[in-house]
Amino acid sequence: MNRFNLLKLIQKQIRDYHVICNIGYPSQELFKLDDRSNYFYMLGTMGLCSSIGLGLSLSIDEPVISIDGDGSILMNMNTLATIGNRSPNNFTLLIIDNGSYGSTGDQKTFTNEKTSLKKVAMGAGCKNVIECDGIETPQVLSEAIKCTNKSYVIISKVKPGNIKVKSIPLNPIKIKERFKKNIIKS
Repeated sequence: MNRFNLLKLIQKQIRDYHVICNIGYPSQELFKLDDRSNYFYMLGTMGLCSSIGLGLSLSIDEPVISIDGDGSILMNMNTLATIGNRSPNNFTLLIIDNGSYGSTGDQKTFTNEKTSLKKVAMGAGCKNVIECDGIETPQVLSEAIKCTNKSYVIISKVKPGNIKVKSIPLNPIKIKERFKKNIIKS
């Protein structure tokens, strides 16, 4: 299973929540599957998806899901310490770990070697850290979303690879404005 197939599997589960999605291919794939105004697509800000999702979850009461990648988390590992120490009960971080920097050419990340994001997250203070195969992710994510008294970090192991997708035809200002309107009305 690759990232696109995982996103396809979890689509119905996430569609009613505030979702922050990682840069490049993940955002483009999510847009292709089901563009929604409650999805905030990251454009050109590698490593900040989890931080933005955490910040949003600290400022609203509704559930927030950040869909990040192993490469982005490795670029901003201090976000795991902040999540471990400040994460509210309405935040779920889903790390799609395909062992590569998918948006820049599938160069291998260190999760292909000795680095365990599960161990890093636990060492950073995150309490509910679950590593699973992509096929198990929908069930794990469903349980995390239902649990309203804990935050979660889910590391979903999938294969590398991208599908052909077009760029998102919305500019960053449009993405921000429609997401902001969605938050205000909820």
